[in-house]
Amino acid sequence: MLKRALPLLLFVALALMAAALGGYATSMSVSTWYPLLKKPSWTPPSSVFAPVWAVLYILMAIATWRVWRIGDASSARRTVSLYSAQLTLNALWSILFFGLQRPGIALLEIIVLWGMLLLILRRYWVADRISAYLWLSYFLWVSFACILNAAIWKLNS
Repeated sequence: MLKRALPLLLFVALALMAAALGGYATSMSVSTWYPLLKKPSWTPPSSVFAPVWAVLYILMAIATWRVWRIGDASSARRTVSLYSAQLTLNALWSILFFGLQRPGIALLEIIVLWGMLLLILRRYWVADRISAYLWLSYFLWVSFACILNAAIWKLNS
């Protein structure tokens, strides 16, 4: 049991580390700079973001763990590499958008993240449909975040 659970806990820990880094960058300006930005009327209230992200980080860890345990050693390494890379991009977006207050650069970066998430979604779809459905929620949320980032950048340029 522990042998199966430990890798899952490691995937969750990696996600939580990315969340902590992104959260720190976000906290630098979420109550100062961000409220001053022009935002579209369909922007969710700030209170929505933390609970949504908490659920998404858990779902992405579970999805990745499921795919990781299916493949051979080479496939498992690729799964971990893609997961780690997208977590890095995920945290980097918060640093660019909130930490450095650069929505335009953050928009370019989130487009790269979106592409990587699509690649992972396709990989998970082939490997394990349940993982793909778990990943889909993250992909859709980042799709929305990308559109929101673009709208904020346009309204404030």
